Amino acid sequence: MLLLQYHNLLIQSILTDRFSGDSLPTAIDQVISDFDNVTFHISTPESRTKIQISLAIKCFPDLARYGANEVLAREYGEYAISPPEPGYDFSMVVDVEKLPESAEEREQLVDKIALLKRNALAAPFERAFAQFDTLAAEAAKNALDLSVPEDSGSEVMAVHYRDEESIYIRAAHDRVTVIFSTVFREETDRVFGKVFLQEFVDARRRAIQNAPQVLYSNKEAPLEIRRAPGFKPSEDVGYVTFVLFPRHLLPARRENCISHIQIFRDYFHYHIKCSKAYMHSRMRYRVAEFLKVLNRAKPEVAEKERKTATGRRFGPR
Repeated sequence: MLLLQYHNLLIQSILTDRFSGDSLPTAIDQVISDFDNVTFHISTPESRTKIQISLAIKCFPDLARYGANEVLAREYGEYAISPPEPGYDFSMVVDVEKLPESAEEREQLVDKIALLKRNALAAPFERAFAQFDTLAAEAAKNALDLSVPEDSGSEVMAVHYRDEESIYIRAAHDRVTVIFSTVFREETDRVFGKVFLQEFVDARRRAIQNAPQVLYSNKEAPLEIRRAPGFKPSEDVGYVTFVLFPRHLLPARRENCISHIQIFRDYFHYHIKCSKAYMHSRMRYRVAEFLKVLNRAKPEVAEKERKTATGRRFGPR
């Protein structure tokens, strides 16, 4: 299966070309759309050597509540500008004439800017992981059994990143639970989704036993989010739950875990659409093959008898 990239390829391509210094500076004014109602604007409003990159994301108020401004300031502090470009939630300016000297540092800067959306969405996950560290330390101090679930009373962080879909994140002393609500418009999407998610479960049982636990429920919401802020039950919504255990939350694995899990919804629906397209192509191919068989099965028209000039008949008998 194809694994979607965490960074924006178009931003990476544009900045790599401009940071290389192989061409003269030119004016830029380009709007780029990304997954999850995210829009970027790359422009040169002041001069051709100063590139401004702006981010607009529908759920930014939710992300700001969980520390997105602090995360973005940590990652892009020297380049961030305030206030941001009108109509956008975050803006930064990079002066091409003041770039790092080494090519490796320039490449790292391009990669960091291309991960702007990923870093903004990482804020609630980082907050949940920090809460997990605190709760786990308290549980160890109080000699609690880490294998026994406990209602820690921690907040359920809700990120409403689409009109009818949200991500819910909740930390406990022994795990971090991430729940995606996803809308299936068609019954066939529900069937394909169930097949995909069952494969996640079976793969964990067969070979990847260290993978997070995956649960799926249709129409009935998990207990963890029924009292979450802004939660609205609906029969058209399915819920995918990831349970991250301490082995997934090690410091060396956290960044990779955040990158993988926040792209799950796009990965999930992308493969559902690809599966439907493949099924349709196979059905069209089969129909074409059946038509060929039917055409070959048509009886040949018998040749009519012919007459000579004298009236004699000849032909098939």
